[in-house]
Amino acid sequence: MENWSIISLCVLLGLTTRWAVSFNSYSGAGKPPMFGDYEAQRHWQEVTYNLPVQEWYFNTTNNDLNYWGLDYPPLTAYHSLVCAYVAKLLNPDWVELHASRGYESHSHKLFMRTTVLFADVLIYIPAVLLYCFYLCDGSPKQKVATALCILLYPGLILIDYGHFQYNSVSLGLALWGILGLGLGWDVFGSLAFTLALNYKQMELYHSLPFFCYLLGKCIKQGLTGRGLFLLAKISLTVMVTFALCWLPFLSDPHQLLQVLHRLFPIGRGLFEDKVANTWCSLNVLIKIKTLLSRETQLFLSFALTLLFILPSSLKLLSKPTLWQFKLALANSSLAFFLFSFQVHEKSILLAALPVCLVINEIPLIAIWFLLTSTFSMLPLLLKDGLLLPYVVTSLAFLFLSLYLLSALERSTDEELRLGLYLKVSRYCLPKLNLSQIIKWKFWFSLVAMAVLSFTSVCLEPPAKLPDLFPVVVSILSFLHFLGFVIYFNIVQFSEPQRKKSQKKTN
Repeated sequence: MENWSIISLCVLLGLTTRWAVSFNSYSGAGKPPMFGDYEAQRHWQEVTYNLPVQEWYFNTTNNDLNYWGLDYPPLTAYHSLVCAYVAKLLNPDWVELHASRGYESHSHKLFMRTTVLFADVLIYIPAVLLYCFYLCDGSPKQKVATALCILLYPGLILIDYGHFQYNSVSLGLALWGILGLGLGWDVFGSLAFTLALNYKQMELYHSLPFFCYLLGKCIKQGLTGRGLFLLAKISLTVMVTFALCWLPFLSDPHQLLQVLHRLFPIGRGLFEDKVANTWCSLNVLIKIKTLLSRETQLFLSFALTLLFILPSSLKLLSKPTLWQFKLALANSSLAFFLFSFQVHEKSILLAALPVCLVINEIPLIAIWFLLTSTFSMLPLLLKDGLLLPYVVTSLAFLFLSLYLLSALERSTDEELRLGLYLKVSRYCLPKLNLSQIIKWKFWFSLVAMAVLSFTSVCLEPPAKLPDLFPVVVSILSFLHFLGFVIYFNIVQFSEPQRKKSQKKTN
């Protein structure tokens, strides 16, 4: 009974934080003619409700693709259609074709915010709770603390409830996939992740670890017996799920190609805005977009992404355990974010999900990463008027997670997984206290992010360098992410899984 009370309190705190953030501004509020992501989500409801399926992804007189044209997979469109039916019942003006463009009212804002909260309650929050209580080690109180810290991750809250998107749907479905695989429900896990991929194409960030984990498990069971049967079941599940999601577009190859063209807009270029990845940071010194052709940029980004993903995924293929799986997910999504083509700043949420899943094992590093990922989106958050929610949610997450997970106390060399670092340092600097250095770097990093946040708000940049602060934010965040991807790869390759987790996975 006491545990259920603690769980209820945990969920209530998570929901209250989300609802409090939702009362703030949102992307593009009162800024015609394009407004922002809030209007994009509303417009997709308008399009999917009023137009036939065959026109959803095509440029027509009733569907101007230059005005927030639909550019996500079919499951996002179906979700928009369901929301549109509810909107039509409440107020037909919200989804009226053409006339509803840029519609803004208090009641509509309440409706849109409620749809995000409903998706969270239905998909993401249950997945977090089940993961923490079934796949995390520790006492019930420690599991509750882990769940609370994941639910209070400020990056996801600020983007979904402040900026306005439905990232909790795709991330929640991916988490259901991870949960299914962790519990041995491989077919269910495959189904859930396929749905995630059909909701947002950015779930490709997680796809190779899912593939390698399942294939590695099938190989372990033997590809001439049980393993082959499992592989057949998984393959059939994935193909049937894809077929059902894409059914309205399969009859006409032109339809299928147009949807794919909308999902992968190569014409937009290597990167947009000030994203904390390799290409944007390197562009400060070398104007890549000018020097290299589009085809060369594509090849270079593909080659580097593959180069950084393959070692981690091959390691997972040879050792398909839950611990290896979570680290491979973090490494794969970070490699995609740092090196792939056409990355948005919000895509860091895809790397944040697997890092949330290791917050119980390596709390200090996970907290550090999650705060950095939120900070990396600072220019976007300031643009949307979310300074106060950014400060409050970040500070609350920092102090609660440090306290509830005893992150500073659990930062010995062993608990930080510094085995390989220690072996190297013994030869060069035998008296070096690596764990203490990491603690100092953690606090120094937080101070640097706080100072840069303050200067971005309070100081005017030089007239000749109007983008100075966003560029510095992206470069500082990029250097952090580069350090994190190296760290997670070293941890994955240097350390065997703990006995408790091995028993649970088996």
